Amino acid sequence: MSISIKTEQDLVELRVAARLGAELLDYLTPFVQPGITTKEIDRLAHEYTVKVQGGIPAPLNYAPPGYTPYPASICTSVNHVVCHGIPNDRALKDGDIVNIDVTVIKNGWHGDTSRMFLIGKVPTHVERLCRITYEAMWHGIQQVRPGAHLGDIGHAIQTFAEAAGYSVVREFCGHGIGRKFHEDPQVLHYGRPGTLEELRPGMVFTIEPMINAGRREIREMPDGWTIVTKDRSLSAQWEHMVLVTPTGYEVLTVSAGTPAPPAFVGAAQAA
Repeated sequence: MSISIKTEQDLVELRVAARLGAELLDYLTPFVQPGITTKEIDRLAHEYTVKVQGGIPAPLNYAPPGYTPYPASICTSVNHVVCHGIPNDRALKDGDIVNIDVTVIKNGWHGDTSRMFLIGKVPTHVERLCRITYEAMWHGIQQVRPGAHLGDIGHAIQTFAEAAGYSVVREFCGHGIGRKFHEDPQVLHYGRPGTLEELRPGMVFTIEPMINAGRREIREMPDGWTIVTKDRSLSAQWEHMVLVTPTGYEVLTVSAGTPAPPAFVGAAQAA
């Protein structure tokens, strides 16, 4: 495993890209309402990234080995879609949930983040899934510090999500990020404490748990990208980029509209 340690100059550039990713989601937020199509959200995202931010949408034409080029500038995963949902002409409707996953390239550096959006009025149990997933991500983030292990992050996410009655998708994970979209290490959202790579200052990676309301099994759709829950249960996901600092962590994908951390995060920091 070849994990890059970012220099202070690297981090200057990386912080900019990460902030632009968060600000792109801020820009999209008012448009994510009943009646809009995910294809229209994709168009808005592309134009804002290119014309306003002076960036490049990393997902567009992204083609890792074995994949056809991804055909859009963002991923829009609605309801039972776990990840990599391709924007289409289906209009969002009251009660839907959608994860919007964006990655902006700026000066060669990647800023990758995603948020859940609740469309109109959603049932309480659906809101709970999205909230617990957000809290699970933060339980993982709170494990980040020098000397901790990647397994600590996965264990914190898994135990919290499963205690709430949900399941954790195993086939997809967080990842190192920088000049490349996907770098080492892989950041699993399940696992055992004290296992896997030890965290060191200067490491930057995403934490992006995918949590299902039903079973954890998934399947791939014929388009070669879209991943859905096998039992068609709802799925939620949130994503932040996190830097390991000398004393703990720094969340890089923050902006004016970034949702605040859960209350337990502030309480832990105060302690």
